[in-house]
Amino acid sequence: MTENYLEPDENGYSGPSKSQVKRDMHALQDLGKQLVELSNDKLNKLNLNDTLLAAIKEAQRITAREGKRRQLQYVGKLMRFEDADAIRHQLDIWENGSKEQAKAMHRLEALRDVLMRDDAALTLFFEEFNPADPQAFRSLVRSARKESQQNEQLPEGKEPQRKQYRQLFQAIKSIVEQSDRS
Repeated sequence: MTENYLEPDENGYSGPSKSQVKRDMHALQDLGKQLVELSNDKLNKLNLNDTLLAAIKEAQRITAREGKRRQLQYVGKLMRFEDADAIRHQLDIWENGSKEQAKAMHRLEALRDVLMRDDAALTLFFEEFNPADPQAFRSLVRSARKESQQNEQLPEGKEPQRKQYRQLFQAIKSIVEQSDRS
């Protein structure tokens, strides 16, 4: 009968220190807190143990400070039986993926603003992305410019029109996405 024990160090101790065990448990509790803040849709995508999922849903329901603290400790305890690294990885993807999407949207918005101001930018856009129907795109840019000029002349308190402005954004988005796929 062979047991799998670690070799003791010079002090005769085998295993992680008490402080390390405590740090690991606090890390799991913090991860559990992040899970409690997730929506049900995202929780279901993580494929968590049923017991842990029930504990998380219970922690979401509890409003009393001390009760919530105890429930979060319980969630942390149940986290020992889950693949914490895989959960952290998925949370990171969700968090950073949204940052990348926001960055891409800001790029498209800036491109739209430049196209509305400058005809030379329109020529450069055609050279870089080569839209399928340049005439229709050019017409959409003109309509958005006209709409913008009309909005500038609106009396204060009147809601500006944004239909062409939004359509131009959608057209730019589809052209850029199509170019990225090619």
